Amino acid sequence: MAFAGMSYIGILLAAIAAFAFGALWYGGLSKPWLRAARIDPTTVKMSPSLFVVSFVAELIMAWVLAGVIGHLGDGQVTIRNGLISGAMVWLGFMATVTTVNQRYEGYGWDLTVIDAGHWLGVALIMGVVIGWWGV
Repeated sequence: MAFAGMSYIGILLAAIAAFAFGALWYGGLSKPWLRAARIDPTTVKMSPSLFVVSFVAELIMAWVLAGVIGHLGDGQVTIRNGLISGAMVWLGFMATVTTVNQRYEGYGWDLTVIDAGHWLGVALIMGVVIGWWGV
């Protein structure tokens, strides 16, 4: 199977779109998330470094997902395959890791649903953008 390649502009756009989605997701769910994560809202410190780390991580995720989709071969970097690949990567890695970590950390399922829902949105958005942009 031939590697189809990847678009670095598509990767950057996918990371930006995923980062924006995360801002909307956690902005809308901030109170339930803070409660589920057992964080006191009066002590929250949102350092700029947190946002830098988040964006760099999403840039790496987009690059890896583009590589996964690109490995499907020539002509296979499509929106459909981006969605399928994003969903499979989410189910196989993001959802499972989030679930296991939060079980060992003693958090409730409410936090897992919020966090895993975010990562599902990220994976699907990245898959669509990467597939739409092509190689």
